[in-house]
Amino acid sequence: MRRNAKLMAGAAGLVLAIGATQILPGLGLTAADHLDPPGRTDPSVDSTPDRAADIADIFAWHTDDKFNMVLTFSGPQATDEPATYDPDVLYQINISNAGSRVDTEIPIRVRFGRGAMTDEFGVQVSNVPGVTGNIVGSVEKDLTKDGVMVRAGLFDDPFFFDLQGFMETKDTGDLSFMADRDFFAGQNLTAIVISIPLDRIANGDNLVDVWAETARFGGQL
Repeated sequence: MRRNAKLMAGAAGLVLAIGATQILPGLGLTAADHLDPPGRTDPSVDSTPDRAADIADIFAWHTDDKFNMVLTFSGPQATDEPATYDPDVLYQINISNAGSRVDTEIPIRVRFGRGAMTDEFGVQVSNVPGVTGNIVGSVEKDLTKDGVMVRAGLFDDPFFFDLQGFMETKDTGDLSFMADRDFFAGQNLTAIVISIPLDRIANGDNLVDVWAETARFGGQL
């Protein structure tokens, strides 16, 4: 978990090797940051959990010409619940592709808000490489500008994990995971999807590190 002067409700990161066909093993892949820190995001611990700032996962991968990222948060939740858009939470996806691997060369920032003439939510994505100004538009729509695609909205939770097997293993000491049992199946969350031309991210043979963080304006709830 990362913290700064404001609430940092969670962080997760991974490292990619541009030009390779897969994430390199042994280089520190982490994900599944649900309900972290528990004291601010877990309803069993806090009666007013900050769901909007609770990161679930950060995924990143590349194709021959695109660098893709998905930041998920506020989940898992039932499919009849709406997406979570909080104007007071800043979402930042950090990309490091040069020098120290803990320095952020590309901080992509995302915020939600309501339109001036309508009650509908929109999204603003700033500091995207190769994009003039901000990418702004409605949620639940593909937004394209200067070769970049952004979509923010409600999605099926992509994370696969046997939570029941984990709890049984923890309680009994016997390995109890089942490959076909997914706790997250049939549950939703809110996500920000960004697809950028690969040549704007790749930097020679340097590894690309990606992590995400959230901050609440005004501090904790």
